[in-house]
Amino acid sequence: MRKTIFTLILAVMANMAMAQEKIILLNEGNWQADNGRISYFENGTVMSNQWFRDMNGYKLGDTPNDIIQVNDNLIAIAINWSNIVQFITPEGRAVAATEDVPNNRKLASDGRYVYISSYGHECGTVDGMKEFTKGYVAKIDINTFKVVAATEVGYEPEGIAYYKGHLFVANTGGYAFQEDHEYETTVSILDAETMTLVRNVDTRQINLYGKMSQSGKYLCINSPGDYYDIQAAAIIFDCDKALQGSDDCFVSLPYAATYNCTTRDGKFLAVGSRYSYYTGEYQFNYITIDPEEVMMSNGSSGVEQSLPGTVLEDIKKISMPYGIYVNPYTGYIYATDAGEFVSGGALYQWSPEGLLLGKHKVYINPAHFLALPPDGHFTGIEDVTSTEQEDGYMYDLHGRRIATPQRGHIYIKNGKKVLK
Repeated sequence: MRKTIFTLILAVMANMAMAQEKIILLNEGNWQADNGRISYFENGTVMSNQWFRDMNGYKLGDTPNDIIQVNDNLIAIAINWSNIVQFITPEGRAVAATEDVPNNRKLASDGRYVYISSYGHECGTVDGMKEFTKGYVAKIDINTFKVVAATEVGYEPEGIAYYKGHLFVANTGGYAFQEDHEYETTVSILDAETMTLVRNVDTRQINLYGKMSQSGKYLCINSPGDYYDIQAAAIIFDCDKALQGSDDCFVSLPYAATYNCTTRDGKFLAVGSRYSYYTGEYQFNYITIDPEEVMMSNGSSGVEQSLPGTVLEDIKKISMPYGIYVNPYTGYIYATDAGEFVSGGALYQWSPEGLLLGKHKVYINPAHFLALPPDGHFTGIEDVTSTEQEDGYMYDLHGRRIATPQRGHIYIKNGKKVLK
């Protein structure tokens, strides 16, 4: 038995060495305290809990709340309360900062432009200041780091995804409790090139809050309800059907999906946090969602109340789950614990099979992840224009064309999933 366990440990260690885990973790810090930080994790070790300061000699900013990789050499970070979109290299060096998008929220990119949602009502663009009644999406040219366009969507827009030349934006209306408007229930679809509104899809679920995950044509969107009588829901959204004009393009599931991510086989993992102002307590659910099965069955199947290996058992021991993530290059699984929200949190790591590998101390409110490609090469979105993608090329689960498919990965070819 001991020999078997020892052999397993050696195998895991060998996989770790080959995996070259490189994870950037955004710690939000405390709102209005200007203490957001980046933790940099590599091959089982937290190399730094103030990586941005180490590399650049100054603070990151106040409440960073999203991070994406744009191309081989560029990463974008949304720093909400500092009203900055910070651009850095994969080595952590600051390149530029765009300060024309106040109260910015979530990010998407097509490799040429960065798109960001904003709760704000004004935006500085190359054509002058634009003013909006509701929230908006800004388009930033990565050659100049200037905002070249901005388009109004719903009140307090949150999650944003790019798919086949379009942007899908989840609107919350989250300020409904303090402003003169209702909660939003819509996903706004924009033509990314022209930045014009194509349509709004009414999901009939309020407050579409948080970052959405994307698996090919499917999105996983969280609806926390109103924290009183309207219950939380997880929405599986079919982008293709929405682009075809169908109103039957989503399914609502009776689970929260507060923290959700995409797996390498195209499913969604979700840790749902339900808060009630009546009781002052949180209730959690933990699920794996097969979006294709959910859409085909109209929600009657495709959801398992389980997570890989011991992940579920381990997360249930966490004080306050604050994020979950699967490295798209290697399959290693991560989650964070915010604890009491005022002191350092923790980062947990599991093998792709769900074996707990370690717990690591990070900073306050660790929330948002980005895995760097082990070989340094990031495949961006290129010419994804074919409606059905039946062009012989392979695409990853985010709709990006792949020049060099890697063995063991799931891809889309001619509209079908392919295991390389």
